[in-house]
Amino acid sequence: MNPVRRWLAAQWARRHPASDVLALTQRNLYIVPTRAGLGYLAMLLLLLVATINEQLSLGYALTFLLAGAGLASLWATHRNLNGLQLHLMAPAPVHAGDTVRLRVALHNPGPARWAVAIHPRGQPVADAGWADVPARAHGELQLALPMPRRGLHALPPLRVESRFPLGLFVCWAVWRPAAPVWVYPRPEHPTPALPREGEAGPPPASAAAAAPVPSEALEELRPYRPGDPLAQVLWKQAARQPDAPLWVRVRGHSGHAVCWLDWQATQGLDTEARLARLAAWVLTADAAGLRFGLHLPGQTLAPARGETQRHAALRALAGWEP
Repeated sequence: MNPVRRWLAAQWARRHPASDVLALTQRNLYIVPTRAGLGYLAMLLLLLVATINEQLSLGYALTFLLAGAGLASLWATHRNLNGLQLHLMAPAPVHAGDTVRLRVALHNPGPARWAVAIHPRGQPVADAGWADVPARAHGELQLALPMPRRGLHALPPLRVESRFPLGLFVCWAVWRPAAPVWVYPRPEHPTPALPREGEAGPPPASAAAAAPVPSEALEELRPYRPGDPLAQVLWKQAARQPDAPLWVRVRGHSGHAVCWLDWQATQGLDTEARLARLAAWVLTADAAGLRFGLHLPGQTLAPARGETQRHAALRALAGWEP
């Protein structure tokens, strides 16, 4: 990047600091004519020239009336955003290939606001989320963003805009959200069976005190068969992965067993496929209520269970680099 572009980028970032809260004021609002507005202006100029040539009193009246309507539209479009306050809710993690849904709360301390749109900067307004906010009230707007790759991603700059009431002008502001979004690896489908003792290799030395899962404990998880009691179906996992086959937990489950999910147990697959299999195992072990640990090259997650452990394991997989 040349020095001029670097300086311009620094000035732009300084003027629009990253934040999950944005108050729209005259300092960060911009307004320009739309294509319809430029056509409207051209029509006014043509009408004025024709009126001057023909010396029509009614022509002057019509020209200035339409010009006044245009100026009123300019003021109304700017007022529709000025004073509005936006707050971005923390986005929930998603899996690669899914869309993250951004929830934006709109706080309106003044008169009603209409047709407020938010969309990623540089993308067409057709992809925007829209909302109307009553006077001195609150509203909410949702925006869907595709997330094709795993990892910790910064949200793209957003454009807040309005063309209300006549569409002759567009008033807009740039919003740089500060909250990142975690994109977990997409789990392998159909979900493979958890590795048995010996298939995953020995547990890491740092976790030698943790007991591996006995073979009989891992045999307690198996695909659903007709006639299995519905009470033994892992409904939590089925709700999280509706397209995956049903799994059941048979009797004899040991709540003190530890399941080690080891990178070495996925040999023969490429990197992304290995991460996808480990992600599927994490979801299966969590749905079964197992204590599980995760072993990646250069990184080990101690055994635990619950939502915190599930997210910690998925984040480790999402951020892992060879």
